[in-house]
Amino acid sequence: MDPFDAGAGSILKQPKAVWATAGASVVAFMGIGLVDPILPSIAQGLNASASQVSLLFTSYFLITALAMLVTGFVSSRIGGRKTLLLGLAFVVVFAGLAGTSGTVGQLVGYRAGWGLGNALFVSTALAVIVGAAAGGSAAAILLYESALGLGMACGPLLGALLGDASWRYPFFGTAFLMAVGFVCITVFLKEQPRPARRTSLLDPVRALGHGGLASAAISAFFYNYTFFTVLAFTPFVLDMTPYKSGAVFFAWGVLLAVFSVIVAPRMQKRFGSLKVLGGSLVLLAADVLVLGYGDHTTAVVCTILSGAFIGVNNTVYTELALGVSDAPRPVASAGYNFVRWIAAAAAPYLAPKIEEWTDLHIPFVVAAVTALAGAAVVAMRRRALTREAVELEPRHATEDGVSAFAN
Repeated sequence: MDPFDAGAGSILKQPKAVWATAGASVVAFMGIGLVDPILPSIAQGLNASASQVSLLFTSYFLITALAMLVTGFVSSRIGGRKTLLLGLAFVVVFAGLAGTSGTVGQLVGYRAGWGLGNALFVSTALAVIVGAAAGGSAAAILLYESALGLGMACGPLLGALLGDASWRYPFFGTAFLMAVGFVCITVFLKEQPRPARRTSLLDPVRALGHGGLASAAISAFFYNYTFFTVLAFTPFVLDMTPYKSGAVFFAWGVLLAVFSVIVAPRMQKRFGSLKVLGGSLVLLAADVLVLGYGDHTTAVVCTILSGAFIGVNNTVYTELALGVSDAPRPVASAGYNFVRWIAAAAAPYLAPKIEEWTDLHIPFVVAAVTALAGAAVVAMRRRALTREAVELEPRHATEDGVSAFAN
């Protein structure tokens, strides 16, 4: 069934609570790419090096990764609605404080607090959408992916528009938008049912004992290194004004959204998820390699084109994480995201360091190799990854609570 069909299962016909959560999710994902166009401006404004500014991503995602182990613990005790509101409150406070930073160290610290809030919100948002959406988990996942793609596209654009006046304004703008999201969640979202069993702190780690889930997490770890090399390091390579950089990453985000929501499901249906994932990872490796060795125009084109491959990969990895293991999907996804966000924290720090140690090209060579490593894991662990999610759907439907889903 087409999730965009006008029937009851359409992702376009959803309760207000779902739209409120999805809308706040858009802003949450905007926060990831918000700083892309203004990274050079931040470096200049705070007299910081590229490797120091890259810590904005590292602190954000390192805290996000660690928080994945506790979000299920929190939400299974206080409920999904309160967890969403707690996460939003953290983002409002720390995004606002980030705009007041006087040193790069302060900004990195505030981004870490922002990462904690984002983890609490994002890790719970998909579970809430799944629980409240009409049309089942397939429509909910695509709605969530739509929010992700739209947020990733609009984040650099907002960063460019506000950051052209001052690098501080995008942080204040995010705090304001998340405050609006806080009000919307408060008004429109009722508390969702809590899971029958409370999640312990070790449950996500235990879930990684499943071969299929561990394989998906390891492959996603390598892929995320490539993904965030493109997102966090490329702005320094392009060295463009905030407006031009914002336009490049807006186009990148549009491709990400279109390919994650529209193209990927059709490709999966025709070729199968693992073939699509493996092929997309190989193409992403080729793309970043050309990006690293091409001229400036080629680098711009390859940066934008990478959004297509990243969009496909995001959708397939999400479905693998949600359906490949016997663990409750919130718990399985928390363990999976803990592993893959570690790479998202490592890449922004290591890529400029590798450039300092070698030259401008080598960080992209490393990124190409990690994408190929992700594809190799998919190929070698194909049997562990091919257990049909549909067999587990009835069990997941009864076990899912409002907890740590996340993309």
